[in-house]
Amino acid sequence: MSKESFLVNRIKSVGFALRGALLLIRTEASIKIQIFIAIVMTAAGFYFEISNTEWILQIFAIAMVLGIEGMNTAVEKISDYVQPDFDTKIGFIKDISAGAVMLVSIASSIIGCIIYFPKIF
Repeated sequence: MSKESFLVNRIKSVGFALRGALLLIRTEASIKIQIFIAIVMTAAGFYFEISNTEWILQIFAIAMVLGIEGMNTAVEKISDYVQPDFDTKIGFIKDISAGAVMLVSIASSIIGCIIYFPKIF
């Protein structure tokens, strides 16, 4: 059996990642809401002509929320696979994962307020 090249492996990895992102978007309601918010905030960025630094912070905040939401979904799916019945330990793990999403979402909301409140008011 011949070993695939580094480039072929990287291309396959990107394909798997894209498939995973599409599965996340297609199957999870929360990520759909967050993508809608990301689109609105991106439009607001163009409308208010935010600075390069503000764009960097906004893109980073959006990426963090979407990325952590993806990880939360993965934790929930693997938890349900490992223990399909109700289990307080699995519930604890899921709550921690959801809490991580909440923390990043709060921080991102604060970043949005810092960027946009001076422009709106």
